[in-house]
Amino acid sequence: MTAITNPARASRRPADRTIRASVPIRDILVQTTTFAWRALLKMRRNPEQLADVTFMPLVLTLLFGFMFGGAVAGGMVGYLPTLIPGIIAYSAVTACVAAGAQLREDMDKGVFDRFRSLPIARIAPLAGPMMADLTRYALAASLSLTMGIIMGYRPAGGVPGVIGGVLLAMVTGWSLAWIFMYIGTIAKSSQSVQSLSIMVLLPLTFVSNAFVPVDSLPDWLKTLVGLNPVSHVVTALRDLLNNGAVTPAVGYALLGCVVVVAIFVPLTVRSYSKKV
Repeated sequence: MTAITNPARASRRPADRTIRASVPIRDILVQTTTFAWRALLKMRRNPEQLADVTFMPLVLTLLFGFMFGGAVAGGMVGYLPTLIPGIIAYSAVTACVAAGAQLREDMDKGVFDRFRSLPIARIAPLAGPMMADLTRYALAASLSLTMGIIMGYRPAGGVPGVIGGVLLAMVTGWSLAWIFMYIGTIAKSSQSVQSLSIMVLLPLTFVSNAFVPVDSLPDWLKTLVGLNPVSHVVTALRDLLNNGAVTPAVGYALLGCVVVVAIFVPLTVRSYSKKV
């Protein structure tokens, strides 16, 4: 008996193996840069994609500063050294959700089916948008700092501390975005990516030291906050912005980013390869 096969699938398999053969490092960098430019053009044509890194940081800084400053620190200006690093960390963590949602939306629209026929590295369509998203994290951190300065915040860490804080926020957002990129490859829709992300982000961001001093919390909650990786990022940002100091918290935050990337980049590329 002769087996019946799908001609389209059978003809595609050899091509896929040829197309996805090993690609030189230089070509991978060029391809990744090309996809990054494509993602930047999409942002320019759809400015609403930047709402989470422009509008939200400004609103949250104003809202938390005026409403909770007196209760937490006796005044808004005294609360800003605690608040601004927390807002920067919150913005970086929440902004990375868009990477997974956008990936899922492109996969549903068949965009990645077009890339299948191109002689490109598998990671290029993933790494390119991730590179472009660095501008989103930098924008969120810069706007939060600018609004804080307008409200009276003066980062004692000076220019080096501010630059270090912005870079740390960018690295944190970029690293955590790989988690949501992986979720985007396994979720059924972009809406489900956002729903799953909210379930992860709410406890991470609010059960942390982002908006309140740890000393004001009960002992059992202090333990949870201490175990929260976002708390290490917030502490590192406060050390950089308020003191200009590279403390162990900065090392812990960067180590956490390395671990996340080492785990979720291979998972994302493998899951993506199976889907497209």
